[in-house]
Amino acid sequence: MARILVIDDDVLVLDMLYESLTREGYDVLRASNGDEGMRLYREEPVDLIITDIFMPEKEGIETIIELRQDFPDVKIIAISGGGRIGTKDYLQMAKIFGVQRTFTKPVAREQLLDAIKELIK
Repeated sequence: MARILVIDDDVLVLDMLYESLTREGYDVLRASNGDEGMRLYREEPVDLIITDIFMPEKEGIETIIELRQDFPDVKIIAISGGGRIGTKDYLQMAKIFGVQRTFTKPVAREQLLDAIKELIK
């Protein structure tokens, strides 16, 4: 069974993704910010990380950069609901730093599941 780490400060999004992914048979870990997500990943590596961009303590771009430096092969999906300069700009920045897929919130369930299946073949 593939393991996925979801990092998001929005409890509703975190719970929705947890429920949706566990129903699909994935083992899901949850973190509410980048610091917690990095700690969990170091303790229990996973097959894929889904991270929000805007979070307290350590936001998504910082988390992505740290993951890429320490674990260059980790598969990452970035999600975002917006920001001062626009969601697409931040998601484009995430791609520059090496995420494999990006989605705007609300995330289309089937598109996310298809991306996950493709990335963890």
